[in-house]
Amino acid sequence: MADCCLSIRLQHVSEFVFGTNNAAFVQVMYEQYLRDPASVSEEWRQLFDNGKTAQLPVIPTSRSELLGEAGREQGEGTIQTTLPPSPSPLPQKGLTPITGPAARLVSNMTESLAVPTATSFREIAVDVLDARRKALNAQLGTRGLKISFTHLIGYAIVQAAKQFPMMVRAFHEVEGKPHRFDPDGIHLGLAVDVERKDGSRGLVVPVLKHAEAMDFTRFHATYESLVEKARTNRLVPDDFAGATITLTNPGTIGTVASVPRLMRGQGSIIATGAIRDLAGARVMTITSTYDHRIIQGAESGLFLRRLEALLQGDDGFYDAVSANLGLTAVSSQPSAVSAPERPAPPGATESVSVEDLKNVAAAMGLVKAHRHFGHMAARLDPLGSAPPGDPALEPSPLGLTPEVMARIPAEVLRIYVPGATLAEAYPNLHATYCGTIAYEVEHIASHEQRVWLRQVVESGLHRRP
Repeated sequence: MADCCLSIRLQHVSEFVFGTNNAAFVQVMYEQYLRDPASVSEEWRQLFDNGKTAQLPVIPTSRSELLGEAGREQGEGTIQTTLPPSPSPLPQKGLTPITGPAARLVSNMTESLAVPTATSFREIAVDVLDARRKALNAQLGTRGLKISFTHLIGYAIVQAAKQFPMMVRAFHEVEGKPHRFDPDGIHLGLAVDVERKDGSRGLVVPVLKHAEAMDFTRFHATYESLVEKARTNRLVPDDFAGATITLTNPGTIGTVASVPRLMRGQGSIIATGAIRDLAGARVMTITSTYDHRIIQGAESGLFLRRLEALLQGDDGFYDAVSANLGLTAVSSQPSAVSAPERPAPPGATESVSVEDLKNVAAAMGLVKAHRHFGHMAARLDPLGSAPPGDPALEPSPLGLTPEVMARIPAEVLRIYVPGATLAEAYPNLHATYCGTIAYEVEHIASHEQRVWLRQVVESGLHRRP
């Protein structure tokens, strides 16, 4: 076949109008408009009719469409391109052309590789977040409102960005020179997964504009309105414009942690992972992927630290949310793991002397020494050499005689080995930490995880089949 000369009208697109995240969706609307202008809403028709630079070029979905487009546009200020002759052999088996919106997505993702990014990870406990969310929903039940994790996290992101405004800045290149763009507010993009008419799924990112000026009630209402419009295909062009920071939530499908692509024109994208159990605590991984040309790692890390602090209730975060919703503030701190109840030892009395308090303090020091230094006396050498040991693991230097140990209830020491008194529990405690397995858990930063590990190690749960 001879070379075919085609004319294709190329329309220039500003990547900073809708954001490249939404380019595929906008292109679908444009193609639908070209086939039947009455099939799109008035806002979309006005945008496409008046020739704004936010228009997106149609990527033909077949060779026949490409040839038809060329015939219609011949002689209208075109750019001449030459297609190579069609090869005579059939395409390789298994290959399928990527066309239409999917092709635009390929272009967007390739373009995003030009943005030099880095990612900060932070693992946060969500017990307080979960408890406070449940407390809020318990009071909102009669109003028909519901607060999700993402509502609270998104609102906390906005509050944290007020303190760290560099997270919403963008990199622009003007006349070949780098510039930092400071937006006029915090415009939070919400990544929403939507199902198309053909059953396929796509991602759109509507924007909460000037979220920094919203209280929680307005934030919640705007958030819900945008999500509903996205899922019913009623978003208008203005809903897509101007995102400076984006929240995406892949955790809803079980993803533990994510490093999403950062599109041009934005400073950062925050991703939340699935809530999971870790050593008895419920945790979530939050990542911050940012443009490293204008945001530094320390700034991203400090931003995540501030975000975590707010989600833990610092600075009255939940009290302010409750007050704004017209609710009574409720403290819903998660309960700590408690030691098992034991019967009182024989001879125990209600009266406590100063000497008894000293003995209890010495007993607590003995327990602490085993948890910190018990591995020093653990028998780990297969050749049988004696371990170095530590004097703090012995009760006698602390003045703890068998008689004294028999009067100290094990319950007050918050230990999990069998025994109603220290005299009964000490041999089990020593055997646990100074046996043939060495445990070192007290260096762990999370209090919930340390308590859970103590309980499992000392109770012997991990040894049971």
